Amino acid sequence: MPITPELLTDLYEFTMAAGYWRERMFEEAVFSLFIRDYPPNRAYFVAAGLDSLLDLVERFRFPDQAIAYLAGLGLFPDEFLNYLKVFKFTGSIRAVPEGRIGFSGEPLLEIRAPIIQGQLLETLAVNTLHLETLIATKAARCVEAARGRTLVDFALRRTHGFDAGLACARSSYLAGFQGSSNVLAGQVFGLPVYGTMAHSYVTSFPSELEAFRAYARLYPDQTVLLVDTYDTLCGTAKAIVVARELAAAGRRLRGVRLDSGDLVELSKKVRQLLRQNDCGEVAVMVSGNLDEFRLDQLLHDGAEIDVAGVGTRMGVSADAPYLDMAYKMVEYAGRPILKLSPGKVSWVGPKQIWRHYDDSGRMRGDTLGLAGEADFSADALLHTVMQDGVRMQPRESLAVIRERCRLERAKLPESLRAIRAKPHYPVTVSERLQDLQARTRNQRLVAENEPSAGGD
Repeated sequence: MPITPELLTDLYEFTMAAGYWRERMFEEAVFSLFIRDYPPNRAYFVAAGLDSLLDLVERFRFPDQAIAYLAGLGLFPDEFLNYLKVFKFTGSIRAVPEGRIGFSGEPLLEIRAPIIQGQLLETLAVNTLHLETLIATKAARCVEAARGRTLVDFALRRTHGFDAGLACARSSYLAGFQGSSNVLAGQVFGLPVYGTMAHSYVTSFPSELEAFRAYARLYPDQTVLLVDTYDTLCGTAKAIVVARELAAAGRRLRGVRLDSGDLVELSKKVRQLLRQNDCGEVAVMVSGNLDEFRLDQLLHDGAEIDVAGVGTRMGVSADAPYLDMAYKMVEYAGRPILKLSPGKVSWVGPKQIWRHYDDSGRMRGDTLGLAGEADFSADALLHTVMQDGVRMQPRESLAVIRERCRLERAKLPESLRAIRAKPHYPVTVSERLQDLQARTRNQRLVAENEPSAGGD
C-alpha cells in the first residue's frame, strides 16, 4: 500500500478535529512552530524541511481507504468523516526560508487556517521540520569544524529509515556538504553522488594490488582507493604504484581513503609517502565515526585531511538526537491564545522576527514582535510561502538554498559558530507583543478563576 500523508498524525489530532466539528468551530486559527531551547553546545538552528512540508500539504487529502480506516476505529461520526472526504488545505503559511539561521523561541513557521485544518497538520509539520532542521544544523556544525575541507554524507545505512536517509542527504547538502553516497538522493534531489569501495572488494581479490588495479581499470578518472584493509602504509605504497600506472596512461589517482586506526598519525604518514613519491595531488580522505567534535579534534591535532565522509553521528545527530520543537495555537477567531503551563509559556498572536546587523554585517540581535508591526531598519524573516492552499513561488533549487545557508553562517558571530558554543544571541520581545501577552494572561487568569455557574 502506498504511504500517503493524510494519516501521518497522532490520533488526538483527529479526536480534537472531531470535537471542533461537533461544536461548529470553523473559524481561523494561527498555529506557531518553534524550538523552545538549544541542545548542548548548540547556539543556532538552520531552518530546513519547508519544501518537503509544502509538498505534503499540497497533496493532503483523505482518499476512500483512509476514510474507511478511520470509520473502522468507531470513534468518529459519519458526518465528520464526510467532512474529511472533501478536505483540502485552504489556509496560508508563513515561514523562515530554508537555509536561514534561527534561534530558540522564534517561530520557524506559522500556519493560518480554519482550526481543523491547522490542527490536522500539527504532527506532519513538526515531524518534517524537526528532522531536516536537526540534521541541517548538525551538518552546518560539521562544515564549520572541517575548516574548508570537503565533506560527503555517508549516513544512509544507519539513518532511521530510508526517508530519513533522503532527508539527511538533502539537509547536509544545503548546509554545505559536497554531496552524498546516497544514490536515490542523487536522483531525487540532483545531488552529486560519491563512492569509493568497501573492504569486501579488496579482500575478494588475491591481493590488494590486484584489487586496486581492477578498480582503476574500470574507473580510471574516478579512482579513490581504500588503503587500510590490511596495513595502511603498505596499502598506500600499492596505491602509489597504481597512481604511477594511471599517470603513464594520462590519468591520475583521485585519492586514498583511511577508515580506521589513528587518523592523525596515519594521515600524516600517508601524506608524507604521497609527497615523497610525487603524488602530492592525491587527496587524503578519512571516514569512520566522524562528526563536528571529532573533525575539530583531528584538525587541531594536525591531521592532514582533504576530504571526510561523515556518517552515523551526523545522520542520527548522535550527541543531540532531538529538538524541543513545539506547535502551539496562538490565535483563534481573532482572539489571542496563550499557554501558561510552567516552563512552557507560549507567546500570543501571529508574529514576525526582525533581524539586526552590526556595521560589519554580522548578526547582532533579533526582535520578536507581532506580525502587524514594522521595522524598516531590520530584516524580516517570516515570509508568506503558501496562500489559499497554493504555493506562492516556484520551488527553490538546492543550489540557491545552499548559497543562502553559506551566507547566513558567514553572518553569525564567531562565538556562535564555535563547536562548543554557549547560546547567548539576544532575542528581545517588542513592547506591543509584551503588552498583548500581559493583557491576555490577565484576562485568562481572571476568566479561569471565576466561579462557575451554580458553584460556591
